[in-house]
Amino acid sequence: MNNKDLIAIFEYLEREKGIKRDIVINAIADSLRAAARKSVKGLGDQVSVEINPKTGEIDVYTQKKIVQKVSDPMEEISLEEARLLEPECEIGQLLEISITPQDFGRVAAQAARHVISQKLKGAERDVIYEEYRHRAGEIVSGTVKRFMRGRNMVIDLGKVEAIMPERNYPKLERYNVGDKVQALLLEVRDTDIGGAEVILTRSHPDFVAALFIQEVPELHDKTVVIEKIVRDAGYRTKLAVRSYDPKVDPVGTCVGVRGARIKNIIRELNNEKIDVVPYADDPIQLLQNLMAPSEIKKMKWHDTRVSIVVADDDYPTVIGKKGMNARLIGQMIERDIEVQKISEYQKLLTIQMAELSESPDPSFDEKLKIEKVSGLILDSLASVGYDTLRKLMQASPADLSSKVPGVDYYDLADKVLEQTRKRKV
Repeated sequence: MNNKDLIAIFEYLEREKGIKRDIVINAIADSLRAAARKSVKGLGDQVSVEINPKTGEIDVYTQKKIVQKVSDPMEEISLEEARLLEPECEIGQLLEISITPQDFGRVAAQAARHVISQKLKGAERDVIYEEYRHRAGEIVSGTVKRFMRGRNMVIDLGKVEAIMPERNYPKLERYNVGDKVQALLLEVRDTDIGGAEVILTRSHPDFVAALFIQEVPELHDKTVVIEKIVRDAGYRTKLAVRSYDPKVDPVGTCVGVRGARIKNIIRELNNEKIDVVPYADDPIQLLQNLMAPSEIKKMKWHDTRVSIVVADDDYPTVIGKKGMNARLIGQMIERDIEVQKISEYQKLLTIQMAELSESPDPSFDEKLKIEKVSGLILDSLASVGYDTLRKLMQASPADLSSKVPGVDYYDLADKVLEQTRKRKV
């Protein structure tokens, strides 16, 4: 390794890898120091290396103590030998002895190359951390360089190569070597063999959020914020947005005039569906916003789930392909969601009422009382023969509607069943 080689290494690493020259010099100095201890006889532990950053010249020194009589050649030098190097020296002083790089043997050179390689890997890792760790959450652009272990991609970002694992981009997306790709910088992490790697993603919900922030100035300046976002990558994303300016419509702002803003994002996501809804602190209102334009006919909230009933025509839309839309709605309100057709719901109520009417419970033959039903409606029911719970349970929806117009059989049935459940508890 001559001086010109060193200068070339300095310049290459600075230009291509972004590693500062002083980091490289320190790495090489450490390697030469270690190599010198192993290969040059007569060196003590006090070995120092100086490298000129402009010329590449190397000076290696070791320190020995000047003594009258040498008992440890590794640590000491006689006064007579010392004065050949430094005429004015005295006993007890430490003398620096220069060793030129040409004195290093083959083993020293190999050791130096190995340590340099290890040190520079560490230096390059530090550069990656320094430049990229604070950019987590940003969108970056690169080129597909190669594939590794199946569909895991190596993306060339310029100074470094990043990894986009197969799980980190939608299954429907296909790439070839040389393709341009945008992705979210997810993290920078250590590898098992040393060094660091940059991990990218196109499947994370935050990638869609970052695309919106990039496209919508009001999101960038936080006039509008994304409060919640969920995603089934490649198929559908839902986000709830809130405006902190009463004059700014959060949904319209994100969609853009004639959908211009959201179309750009959909294009980047290869036509993935995106639903933008106004955010609400009340989970029931948020659910209604997520369901629109479909109307919720019935709704029951539980600790971990919510049951809703919708019109038969709305059912396929609410459920979505393979139940995906309902799952995403559930993730937004942080509950499992159960969806039922109104026809099935009504049929089930009728069956439950008929089965319950066969119960021997004597209270079913007492004067009709239904919680949360007005006395006026109860009097109307009693006047046409439905003066007990059992008689009401035995009635058909058609009979009740014909005898008491305007009274909803299914609403009454729901209240009756709820009342009997409470009594059993």
